[in-house]
Amino acid sequence: MEFFETVRQRHSIRNYSSLPVEREKLDRILEAANLAPSAANLQSYEIYVVTQVRQRAALAKAACAQGFVLVAPVSLVFCANPVRLVDQYGERGQSLYAIQDATIACAYAQLAATAQGLGTVWVGAFDPDAVREVVGAPKEIQPVAILPIGYAEGAPELRARRPLEDLVHKV
Repeated sequence: MEFFETVRQRHSIRNYSSLPVEREKLDRILEAANLAPSAANLQSYEIYVVTQVRQRAALAKAACAQGFVLVAPVSLVFCANPVRLVDQYGERGQSLYAIQDATIACAYAQLAATAQGLGTVWVGAFDPDAVREVVGAPKEIQPVAILPIGYAEGAPELRARRPLEDLVHKV
């Protein structure tokens, strides 16, 4: 899929079919996330792959009972790992750059999924302690986003975007 078409086709998908995500497609998604730019190329993030029904159910509960997290056959949990940046960037690396690194990786994964005909939705509403427990992450790891991935069941509801004249400010 051509890049700009991939960007146009990316929509938030909250209804998933029961079809599994092929391992090759998941590998390409993870590879794209690994190629995302990061502060000093230190990749201050961790990605947890959640595929088992029991863990998906616990993750859905931790995500404010958003049932589609359970239905999607795969969820990637992107977490900031601030320790990887503390030596080089201090407090700003810990409080900002690590979060930015995790979000950029998640955005790359989201576009890679779309390019392969898969649907995703960015989930930011969750209890971080509960998510950390589900994925078995240590206390210093900070969950930033959950990305359910699967084949869309039906067409998503499309919403209007802000016009560029309202969004872009030239200085």
